[in-house]
This record gives sequence, C-alpha cells and structure tokens, in this order.
Amino acid sequence: MDDRTDKPVARNAATHSRQDRLRQALRENLKRRKSQARGRNEVAAGSQESTTQDGSDADQNDDGAERSR
Repeated sequence: MDDRTDKPVARNAATHSRQDRLRQALRENLKRRKSQARGRNEVAAGSQESTTQDGSDADQNDDGAERSR
C-alpha cells in the first residue's frame, strides 16, 4: 500500500474537525454577544424607567430648568 492515500483522508478529517471547532466557537461567541446586548438593553430600559417613574419631568434638569434638545 502507498502511504500517500492515507494523508488526504487524515488531512480531510483534521480540516473537518477544525471546522467543527470553529463553528462551535462562533456559535458560543454569538450567544455571548446576544446575551450581553440583552443585558445592556435591560439596563438602559431600567435606567429610563427609573428617571420617569420617580414623578419628575423627564424634560427638566435637576434645577428645574428645561433641557435643550
């Protein structure tokens, strides 16, 4: 038998294994980034609610002057 016939199979298996690892890493990265984005959106929504729920007018500064937009 010739050793050259084994090398493409081994190389193909190694390439396939590497692609699987990269695919899994990309999925995990995407999940992490989505989770972080959700967390940032919840924090931003929470901070907006806290400024409007305290009974103050959202268009006024601390000294009561109207904010410029």
